[in-house]
Amino acid sequence: MRTFGAALLAASLLVTNAFAATTLPAGKPAGVKKAAMEGNTLLIIGGIGLAGVGIGLAASSNGGGPTTVTTATVGTTTP
Repeated sequence: MRTFGAALLAASLLVTNAFAATTLPAGKPAGVKKAAMEGNTLLIIGGIGLAGVGIGLAASSNGGGPTTVTTATVGTTTP
């Protein structure tokens, strides 16, 4: 099984490199400035919203359900 996994990993690495569309030219920027200039505010707002929903659900869960308490009286007699 380990050998099969190693062969699959090696094949996937070779195939992804072989089918790469283009390679980066030497000495040219890789598009980092363009990526930094694009706005990602929607992702930030969405992440904050999901975190808020998660915190709200965790805070309002009351520990999973109502707790019931039963009491019993024990009668004792003295001789």
